[in-house]
Amino acid sequence: MQQYFVKGKAGNPVIITDKDTIKHMFQVMRLVEDDEVVLVFEDGIKRLARVISSSNYQFDIVEELADHVEMPVQVTIASGFPKGDKLDLVTQKATELGAHAIWAYPADWSVVKWDGKKLAKKEEKLAKIALGAAEQSKRNVVPEVKLFEKKSDFLKTLTDFDKVFIAYEETAKAGELATLARELQTVKAGQKLLFIFGSEGGISPKEIDAFEAAGSIKVGLGPRIMRTETAPLYALSAVSYAMEMNQ
Repeated sequence: MQQYFVKGKAGNPVIITDKDTIKHMFQVMRLVEDDEVVLVFEDGIKRLARVISSSNYQFDIVEELADHVEMPVQVTIASGFPKGDKLDLVTQKATELGAHAIWAYPADWSVVKWDGKKLAKKEEKLAKIALGAAEQSKRNVVPEVKLFEKKSDFLKTLTDFDKVFIAYEETAKAGELATLARELQTVKAGQKLLFIFGSEGGISPKEIDAFEAAGSIKVGLGPRIMRTETAPLYALSAVSYAMEMNQ
C-alpha cells in the first residue's frame, strides 16, 4: 500500500497541501475516491486513510496502525563531503537501512568545496531523496539531512551522542576488528550513536585527534577497505544486526 508523509498533526479531514505530494498522489498514482493509503504525520504514527475527495485532496483517517519499523537506537551517519553524487546514494540507502539522520561535513581531505548557497541546494535535493526512500521503505520518520559548512560546528555536536565511532581504515589495516562488536554489545535502546566517515582520501591525523579529544572511538569495519559511500551502509547493517536481528 502507498505511504506518504504529511506535515502537521492528524485530524479529520486531512487536506494535502504539498504540491509534490499532490502531484504524486493524484496525477502519478491516480488516486480516486475510496482509495486507501497510509499517511504518516509528524508523530511518527502510521494511519490508514481513505480518499474522500480527489479534487480537494482530502482524506478521512480510518484507523491507527501498529506498525513501527524504526531502529531501537538513533543512528546518525556523518560523511566527509564526497565527490559527485555519492552522497545521493548514501542518503537513499542509509534511509532504507534505518538511519535517523544523514550528515556531511567539510573534511580535511575532501576534494569538493561547497559554499553556503551550494550547500542549501544540495541539502534540499538530499531531503527529497530521503523522503522518497522513507516512503518506499515504509519508515515511521524521515531522516534529518544536514550539511555543515564549517567543521567546527560539526565538532560541537559530538557531545550530543552517547557513543561516537570513527570508521578509520588504518584501524582496519592494523587488524583491529573487535571494538565495534564489543561496543555495540553495550548499547541500550534509546541511545544516540554517531558514525564518522572520511571522504575519498580518508580521515586526516588532525581530524582523528580532534574526534578522539571529544571522546570518539576508532573502529575497523571488517578486514576489507571500503569506499566512502559503502562504509556507512556497512555500519548501519552492523547496528541493525546487533540491535534488531541478534536479540
